[in-house]
Amino acid sequence: MSKVAFITGATRGIGKQIALTFAENGYDIAINYRTENEDLENIKKEIEEKSVKCLTVQGDVSSFEDCEKFTKQIIDEYGKIDVLVNNAGITKDMLLMRMKKEDFEQVIDVNLVGTFNVTKNVITHMLKARSGRIINISSVVGISGNAGQTNYSASKAGIIGFTKSLAKEVASRNILVNAVAPGFIETSMTEILKEEVKEEIGKSIPLKRMGTAQDVANVVKFLASEDSSYITGQVIQVDGGMLM
Repeated sequence: MSKVAFITGATRGIGKQIALTFAENGYDIAINYRTENEDLENIKKEIEEKSVKCLTVQGDVSSFEDCEKFTKQIIDEYGKIDVLVNNAGITKDMLLMRMKKEDFEQVIDVNLVGTFNVTKNVITHMLKARSGRIINISSVVGISGNAGQTNYSASKAGIIGFTKSLAKEVASRNILVNAVAPGFIETSMTEILKEEVKEEIGKSIPLKRMGTAQDVANVVKFLASEDSSYITGQVIQVDGGMLM
């Protein structure tokens, strides 16, 4: 019986590559979406081309009721969730003195509260199965902070605290909880940066390049595998040495 991986925010970028990597390794996949779009259709097609199942479930991670609903759909379809990857996230960057209250709250609601909402609904099934892997996508700015990202940095730092606390709660049930903290990764968000900005970023990284979505997906895949069976409560930076 195939293992099942549920990846939030998987229609593009890092989440998409994580979903494809799990599919390539024989996992049946579940992904969520808020509204149907071309990105959703493309990722579903790409996953199914790898001879695995792909279930798409509608819902916003910032809504507990939506998470409750789509978790039930996944369990009804597959009977289990072996791996949960909390990847869904947004940014609304602005200096704090200019940041609107709703911009702070929305980033926290999606990134941090969303991680709680999804995990709260999935963890019950993992506890019953006495097995599971939860991988939360944080960020290096959740460790270092970053000017203009008080909301985003706070949400990602919160995910780290959430990860470590939950890891202690569920370790006795063979559920491993870890976080991955990417640095500068080549995605659609970084594509819009000017070349000179990208060059400056590259110079600040010991490996002299930005990472790829596959670099992140490889670490997530490792944390979901049996090779990581003695690793929990950890934060793995995928940043080319940026925060050494």
